[in-house]
Amino acid sequence: MTAKKRDDVVLDGLEKPVLGPTGRPLRTFDVPGRLKGHGPARIISLCNQKGGVGKTTTAINLGASLAAYGRKVLAVDFDPQGALSAGLGVASHDAPNIYDLLLGTVKDAHTAIQKTAVENLDVIPANIDLSAAEVHLVNEVAREQILARVLRQVVDEYDVILIDCQPSLGILTVNALTASHGVLIPLECEFFALRGVALLVETIEKVKDRLNPGLTLDGILPTMFDSRTLHSREVLERAVERFGDRVFDTVITRTVKFPDASVAARPILSFAPDHPASLAYLQFARELISRGAVA
Repeated sequence: MTAKKRDDVVLDGLEKPVLGPTGRPLRTFDVPGRLKGHGPARIISLCNQKGGVGKTTTAINLGASLAAYGRKVLAVDFDPQGALSAGLGVASHDAPNIYDLLLGTVKDAHTAIQKTAVENLDVIPANIDLSAAEVHLVNEVAREQILARVLRQVVDEYDVILIDCQPSLGILTVNALTASHGVLIPLECEFFALRGVALLVETIEKVKDRLNPGLTLDGILPTMFDSRTLHSREVLERAVERFGDRVFDTVITRTVKFPDASVAARPILSFAPDHPASLAYLQFARELISRGAVA
């Protein structure tokens, strides 16, 4: 008997799994249950030395998605450009910020934390002053551990702390990696972005070996994927070949809704809640929880 012709059916009536952009079978991730309490937080750095790959977009929208599932989230803007602060509509000038905490001019980390319009999502902002931090920290004792000491004050009050790193592998990024339990690498589906991931993984291994033995690579998140272009599909295919299961099943597609949401200073989850990009970040939050990277 001839089987029905359908995209997800093959001969002999055997169901063929529906494949996602990664070439792996599409998986669904259950909506997580609510937590009974908060803390201590798992600290995760979003890191890539190449700019424009979606680090800040991911920090904002992953934070909002985890908050939507009842996780208490602190986002730390660790980029002198201050895009995370602007994208969440919080003041980064004339208010205590991460630079003040690093230099010790502000001692209590709580005074630098600002609420956002998203319930359960707080921010420690940054501004251009942070660009001077590397000069000030170069002669400090244990300079790689200064951020870890700052976050130690608030780690028990949150479930997740997301650090939005600047696009470099300097002392600030090393500080973030030293303070973190895990690393997320947003990977733009573009050839030059893929080339730099190997160098970043090497840096992560060095920090793990010399400064933070507990550091793990939580995974690589493909971003700015455009299924219409062969280039995007080939880059994603190569990433999966090279890094295997460390590439998340969730893939973030390219859309104009992200810059629109940034202009509105809102996560896409509140700006366009039914848009596929919003649903993708909710799925990513569920995938992280299902992998155990977040409680």
